[in-house]
Amino acid sequence: MLGAGGVGKSALTIQYVFNRYEPDYDPTIEDMYKRQQEIDGVTSMLSVLDTAGQEEFFAMRDSWIRNGDCFVLVYSITSRSSFEELKSIYEAVHRVKDRDEETGAVPICLVGNKSDLNSEREVSKEEAEALAKKWRCAHFESSAKNRVNVIEPYHEAVRACRKLRAAQEPKGGGGGKVAKKRWASMCSIM
Repeated sequence: MLGAGGVGKSALTIQYVFNRYEPDYDPTIEDMYKRQQEIDGVTSMLSVLDTAGQEEFFAMRDSWIRNGDCFVLVYSITSRSSFEELKSIYEAVHRVKDRDEETGAVPICLVGNKSDLNSEREVSKEEAEALAKKWRCAHFESSAKNRVNVIEPYHEAVRACRKLRAAQEPKGGGGGKVAKKRWASMCSIM
């Protein structure tokens, strides 16, 4: 979970893992949550790292990215600056993972949180969808408060991770079913 401070990364994560909404904002430094989940018929163990969005913790960001398999980039639909900040996060993910931004070779999902505050919207859904299309990733508008599109981004990030791993797997054997099953069953979401 990557994004600016106060966009609701922790609220989304707690809603996903524990099925509850935490209304009080308590800035996160780093919290790890694990959840076993069946996604498309495959049981997976997800490790979700809820990260700090405050500038003073940016030094830790490269380490979080290095250890992640897939990334949920979160902005608030009520904050243009949080949306604009995603560009530098996107670039950092590709730089740390040593991947070309043009290929979209990093499993990413884009999430606009706080959809329950539509009257305070600063980022249009069309603008965010255009960015997701450019980045070749899924986009969701979520509300941690109302539990809208909370599960979907995590599952879509895992699907993107599985798709990339399958594309990178050597053709013509070598890995076997055991290796494929093991690869499909582990995913660290940042």
